[in-house]
Amino acid sequence: MTTRRWLHSPAFDLGWFAGPPLLAALAVLLIPALRAPDTPPWGWLLFVVFIDVGHVYATLYRTYLDPEEFPRRRALYVYLPLACWVAGALLYRASPLAFWRALAYLAVFHFVRQQYGFMRAYAHLEGPKEKWEQRLEAAAIYATMLYPLVYWHADPARRFWWFVQGDFVVLNKAAGPWAGWLYAAVLGAFAGRQLARRRLGLEVHPGKLAVIGSTAAAWYVGIVATNSDFAFTITNIVSHGLPYYALVWLYGSRAWKDGSWRETWHRPAALGLFVGLLLLLGYVEEGVWDVLVWKEHARLYFGAALDWAPAGALAAVLIPLLALPQATHYLLDAWLWRFDDSNPKLRERILGLTPVSPNGIISVTS
Repeated sequence: MTTRRWLHSPAFDLGWFAGPPLLAALAVLLIPALRAPDTPPWGWLLFVVFIDVGHVYATLYRTYLDPEEFPRRRALYVYLPLACWVAGALLYRASPLAFWRALAYLAVFHFVRQQYGFMRAYAHLEGPKEKWEQRLEAAAIYATMLYPLVYWHADPARRFWWFVQGDFVVLNKAAGPWAGWLYAAVLGAFAGRQLARRRLGLEVHPGKLAVIGSTAAAWYVGIVATNSDFAFTITNIVSHGLPYYALVWLYGSRAWKDGSWRETWHRPAALGLFVGLLLLLGYVEEGVWDVLVWKEHARLYFGAALDWAPAGALAAVLIPLLALPQATHYLLDAWLWRFDDSNPKLRERILGLTPVSPNGIISVTS
């Protein structure tokens, strides 16, 4: 059993992994303006462009800009985006709604799995457990997100959507209450087990509890407790995007000790460079989207606007191309963060155990 308590430090972990979802939920509950029916332009720029779209490009640091990683899985990084584009174009040509629905559910899967991954990272620090307890922990983190999602699917009165209106299928209204009871039972069983672990003198990692608790707060407040596009945008994006920024930065700060620009950009003093590139890419991408497709935020792009919009076969080619960074990010993350042989040194770098330096010396992360 490892003696590490945190992935980095109590302040870093709670501030970047568990803090954002909890603070987002509290802000929405305490500030009425954050429950506005629609997301205002400043909120769209901050949350959608700078956090959500920006965090998508953080994948670049872990893949295409990584001189170890990119050659190791070159075929994946070259052909997966091409496959996404072709599949997206065929799907959009068949039905634009089918394209957006497929992208929405892919995004949902990605968002849910990220929170599971954070929970499992802290569970690793608790040491080995029996299979039934691992399954209970998994059920708990999944329940915090799946119940609000089922509630949303079963309540067509929700005034927000993931990408476009109607991208989620509609479930029978009875699904909501049944999911609620199961949600309460799973979280009750999980809480009971944590109390039992304390009585038995076993490790109960505060990071694991914080991730599960803050995820439950953000998803419940943003989907069930409020019915606001702005509230959903804040809770959903903050709880997902900011922890991802921190995860990529943490990985890079431990991976790069080679004197390159990568080492410089992953130092605290260069955080503006690390984040600034991602914000710029997000701003440019969303500008292209707005000028060509959405046409909603011309004021944020110096009045840039076109009367023309892609349609037909051209739209089927262009819109999946614009969505390619998102789709690629969603799919690549299924490979990038696995704690197995497919990702050498990843477990050590994320958990801060025994990273290997360029000269081959093994040391303990401070």
